[in-house]
Amino acid sequence: MSLESAEYLDTWVGRTDQSADQITEAPVRLMQATLDGSDTGALPSQLPPLWHWLYFLPSERQSNIGQDGHPKRGGFLPPIALPRRMWAGGRLQFLHPLAVGEPVRRLSTIKSIQRKSGRSGELVFVTVLHEVVDAGGVAIREEQDIVYRAAAAPGAPAPQPVIAPVDEQFGRVMNPDPVLLMRYSALTFNSHRIHYDRPYAMQEEGYPGLVVHGPLIATLLVEELRRAHPEKIIRSFEFKAVSPLFDIASFSVNGRLDSNTASLWARGPQGQLAMHASAELE
Repeated sequence: MSLESAEYLDTWVGRTDQSADQITEAPVRLMQATLDGSDTGALPSQLPPLWHWLYFLPSERQSNIGQDGHPKRGGFLPPIALPRRMWAGGRLQFLHPLAVGEPVRRLSTIKSIQRKSGRSGELVFVTVLHEVVDAGGVAIREEQDIVYRAAAAPGAPAPQPVIAPVDEQFGRVMNPDPVLLMRYSALTFNSHRIHYDRPYAMQEEGYPGLVVHGPLIATLLVEELRRAHPEKIIRSFEFKAVSPLFDIASFSVNGRLDSNTASLWARGPQGQLAMHASAELE
């Protein structure tokens, strides 16, 4: 049975993994500084939405890291040979807040694996369900969509961009300089070289610059929503990456709130849609 066959990939569906951590203060303080918070001395008692990504970090040995900076294929995720691997989007439910200082556990399950064909060739989507549990039960239920795809062919035309909305009620311009990308990589122990190794990103993967992390863009969208509506509680959030952003130009994070539903999006320097998202609030 081929390692790329649908039959083989189906054997990975249902696999589980468990890990434990503690919501310690240091990552919260460093995240506040990275996001340019005005008062990094005042720590929140509860973890803001999406900041759980600062915990349950990968801990692969250095000898098990592949050329792209990711752990070598296999382990919990299937050994898919397609060279580009990216976090394409996800859906989250915030059932109750996580308290800073408390122990937590995470149960991860491979929910589905799907093979598709796109404009750039073959794609494999792996959806992983994470449940973050504290003393009160499941606090966060999250589905992550991970996409594997072939490298871009030399000289291949760029896909036609989707134009982002311009009817935002709130928003701000972000400057994704290399220091911001390095700090977020360090906070999440993300060793994927496209985020900090410019020669690798440009020469090996064909990008025009360093790639802004998808989870960082999602976090900036949520932070802008929280800044605009601090009186609201975010109960669910979903996002999808549409086109990459790079450190060579600024972009904006934007949104609008209609009743208790927020529409959010990141707009690139040419007006292109980089990420769209939505959130339910109360």
